[in-house]
Amino acid sequence: MNAPAPRARFDPAMPGPQRIVCLTEETTEWLYLLSQEARIVGISGYTVRPRRAREEKPKVSAFLSAKIDKILALEPDCVLGFSDLQADIASALVRQGVQVTVFNQRSVDEIFSVLYQVAAMVGQAEQGLARLAAMRTRLDEIAAAAAALPRRPRIFFEEWDEPHISAIRWVSELLTLAGGDDCFPELARQPLGKDRIIADGQTIVARAPDIVIGSWCGKKFRPEKVAARAGWQDVPAVRDGQLFEIKSADILQPGPAALTDGVEQLHQIVMRWSGQHG
Repeated sequence: MNAPAPRARFDPAMPGPQRIVCLTEETTEWLYLLSQEARIVGISGYTVRPRRAREEKPKVSAFLSAKIDKILALEPDCVLGFSDLQADIASALVRQGVQVTVFNQRSVDEIFSVLYQVAAMVGQAEQGLARLAAMRTRLDEIAAAAAALPRRPRIFFEEWDEPHISAIRWVSELLTLAGGDDCFPELARQPLGKDRIIADGQTIVARAPDIVIGSWCGKKFRPEKVAARAGWQDVPAVRDGQLFEIKSADILQPGPAALTDGVEQLHQIVMRWSGQHG
C-alpha cells in the first residue's frame, strides 16, 4: 500500500497550497493567468491552455482516469478536480491522505464563484476579483449588443455527434447572452452528457436551427458530415451554410476560456448571421 503523500512545508511568503495538481484544464489556465504557475506540479494530459503548460508540467491524468502513483510521487498538498465524473480519482487520493477539492460548476455564475475561490486559495483574491470584474464587464457589453439585434437566431450547439448531445448549462447561458436562442434549453440544466442525448436527429430538424455549432470534445468538427445527415437538407443552418466549430478547449472547459474566447466566438457567429439575416 502506498504511503500518504508528504505535506509540503508552509511558506508564509506564498500562502495557500504550494504544490497543486490540476486534474482539468480550467484551473491550470486560471493559475497561469494569476501568475501562480510555480505552484502547479501536475496537469491533465488534455491541457492545451496555456500551450506552454504542456511543456512545463508533468501530465498525470486524463479526465476519467489518473496515474495515482505519479500524483503521489509529486507530493501535492492540494489536488483540484472537476465534477462528479472525477469522484473515483478523488476518492483514491483522499484514501492516500491527499487534500482534494472537487468543484462541480455548471452555470456561468458558478464558474465565476469557483474562479474566485481558487484565486483566494492561492492568496490572489484581489487580483482574482479584478480579473473577474473585467470578464463581467465584457459579458455585459456582449449582452447589450445582443439585446439590440432585430432577430435572434435559433442555435443547436452539439457537444457530440454520435449520439447527438446538446449544450451543457454554461454554454447554453453564454450562447443566450451572445444573442442566440438555444434549441434545447430544457436539456441544458442536465449536468450529465447522457441526460442531454437527443436520440432522434429528426427532433433537431424539427426545431429548425438557424445555426449549428459543433464542439466535439476534442474531435474535429465536420460540417460536411452534418450537412449530409438524412433529412437535414432543409434545416436553415444547412441550407444557408451556417455550420461552425468552436474548439472544446475554448468553450467546454468551465473556466476562463469559456468566459472570454468561447463567448467571443459565439457572439461573432451570431453577429455575422444577424448581418446577413437582420
